[in-house]
Amino acid sequence: MQIGVIADTHSKMRSEALDVLKGSDLILHAGDVGRDEVLDALEAIAPVVAIRGNIDKTGRAGNLPDVLDLEFLGHAFHMLHDVKTLDTDPQGRYRVVIAGHSHKPRNEWIGDVLYFNPGGAGPRRFTLPITVGRLKVNEDRVAGEIIELPV
Repeated sequence: MQIGVIADTHSKMRSEALDVLKGSDLILHAGDVGRDEVLDALEAIAPVVAIRGNIDKTGRAGNLPDVLDLEFLGHAFHMLHDVKTLDTDPQGRYRVVIAGHSHKPRNEWIGDVLYFNPGGAGPRRFTLPITVGRLKVNEDRVAGEIIELPV
């Protein structure tokens, strides 16, 4: 299973991000969606599961949950916008913790948990790269990849 992961679009849906996400079985958006058109564009590619970020006050994004627990092929996922608000120890409970907010890409295993932040795909923040992520999931493992967009 291939899962596209995006965050911090802030109403800007880049064609380069859409190109990378094509072929995904599912797309996860880790918050700060912005306008409804972002979700519409992603949904044209694959089913979308999204959470609300700190800027998501109106439209469809304003009605999204703050956190989600998901399961794919036997692996438990926890998705929240800001990893600093994680209020539980994920070891032994989750295989993957997905977050956004910082705009800083992260693909790091700590113990048995993958901490994954696809980085920011919308407007550039400081000198950070513009990125999206991809998770390859099968029954045995989860592998993350960060893709820098050529913008």
